[in-house]
Amino acid sequence: MKVSKLAENIIGSEIIKLAAEVNEKIKSGEKIYNFTIGDFNPKEFPIPEELKQFILEEYQNNQTNYPAADGMLELREAVSRLLKERGGLTYAADEILIAGGARPIIYSIFRTLVDPEDKVIFATPSWNNNHYTYLHSGNAIMIETHPETNFMPRAEDIRPYVSGASLLALCSPQNPTGTVFSKKDLSEICQLVLEENKKRGADQKPLYVMYDQIYWALTQEGISHYDPVSLFPEMKAYTIYVDGISKSLSATGVRVGWSMGPKPIIDKMKSILSHVGAWAPKAEQLATARYLSDLKAYDTFIVQQNQKIKLRLHGFYDGFMKLKQEGFAVDAVSPQAAIYLTVCFNLQGKKTGDGKTLSNTKEVTAFLLNEAKLAIVPFYAFGTSVESNWYRLSVGTCSLKDIPEVFQKLREALLLLK
Repeated sequence: MKVSKLAENIIGSEIIKLAAEVNEKIKSGEKIYNFTIGDFNPKEFPIPEELKQFILEEYQNNQTNYPAADGMLELREAVSRLLKERGGLTYAADEILIAGGARPIIYSIFRTLVDPEDKVIFATPSWNNNHYTYLHSGNAIMIETHPETNFMPRAEDIRPYVSGASLLALCSPQNPTGTVFSKKDLSEICQLVLEENKKRGADQKPLYVMYDQIYWALTQEGISHYDPVSLFPEMKAYTIYVDGISKSLSATGVRVGWSMGPKPIIDKMKSILSHVGAWAPKAEQLATARYLSDLKAYDTFIVQQNQKIKLRLHGFYDGFMKLKQEGFAVDAVSPQAAIYLTVCFNLQGKKTGDGKTLSNTKEVTAFLLNEAKLAIVPFYAFGTSVESNWYRLSVGTCSLKDIPEVFQKLREALLLLK
């Protein structure tokens, strides 16, 4: 059956493919420790009770018609206060756009800034930049990062590609790695962007930065979150943020996200999304505005949220470090933020109990799933080389009592290898 060239060649999400395989095993009765999806188990990580009640009340108040195209004013004003008082960023309500989560925001940023064949620079591993670049017929410039830099790109990595580029996609805290930019590294990248834009004439499109900070509230104690505009106020003309409540309030299904940036860009994004209809529901918007009006309650929830995440991240990290000390070919990056732990299984070339050699990352992933009942996402699902032996482990669906069981099963599985 004939379809568009875009549809014919689009690549589906590797994470969703893996999740489908995992779900089939679960349906057949297997106990799988599924840490593939960047989501939350509501039993472990419920949304704030006040937010839930506000949502119910807004539906009871019949707030079920269309919201404003750029988002309800009440919410844009509440977001403006949150950004200023907790993030140190000053954006007026008309410089903020509300949408149904972060995905429509990212889509509209690409659609607003990227023409066919425009260069889009992004690091790998990173979440979906390769797919969004494809959807907009951009020219993907992928920079593979390494554990020595905590899988974060540096200015020296980006510099060779900035000439003529339209968009630099950055994320911190990073999905999938759970790591953050240092002040020095992000400062150097911002200086690079400013230098490049000074070279461009008034008739040239600037090099813009998409800065995804959807996890910024979920930084661990002792870790600082940095953003371009706070470091360099002149970056405000070139930076478009991705943000929302999906992760900070474990509200992935509530679908309230926002962007802030230069008003002319935000206005164009609004126009594009008005044709897509990717609005956050009106009731959820009004409820979120009410919830964010009490930043003390918000702060209390964030502290509790980070504590629960910390227990899980460090529980896994300590477990991997113990296995490493015992001589197993595993490793992990010390957790910094978000809900992700970066882990390594250097098992290629090992033989299983039945004599089969694990020859590539796909076979290692299958071994972990079948023998250890551990489901995690290889970094090649985030654009890295298929030879990478690094993985994302997401703790949002994890119960604390599962962690000792996971390492018991994992140790048993690793002992099968020769």
